[in-house]
Amino acid sequence: MVDYFFDTYALIELVKNNPSYVKVADEVVVTTQFNLVELFYRILEDYGEDKAKEIYLKFKACAAEIPDKILFKSMIFRAKNKKRNLSYADCIGYIFAIENNIKFLTGDKEFEKMENVEFLK
Repeated sequence: MVDYFFDTYALIELVKNNPSYVKVADEVVVTTQFNLVELFYRILEDYGEDKAKEIYLKFKACAAEIPDKILFKSMIFRAKNKKRNLSYADCIGYIFAIENNIKFLTGDKEFEKMENVEFLK
């Protein structure tokens, strides 16, 4: 059973072996290709191209296909929450999580008090 959608923040913390993420380390990872692109960029900045490719490929099979309906709802959600600094990828993941009855796992402060969020720092 899938319990969580891993946003980019959560994926980075898994890669860094953040102790707060130990409780979810054995969970099935579900994310999107949008989050993987963000992850690649962050790992590229911190560890270089080889490590970025390695991590991207490690999680590639975990990327769920996103239906148009969710993409549309995601951008409407982003527009309604314009004052928050929410990325496209995170909005897509958040709506995907809601639509699939799983928790949105993140440590992004913009999502801390939102419904359907498992917040870990």
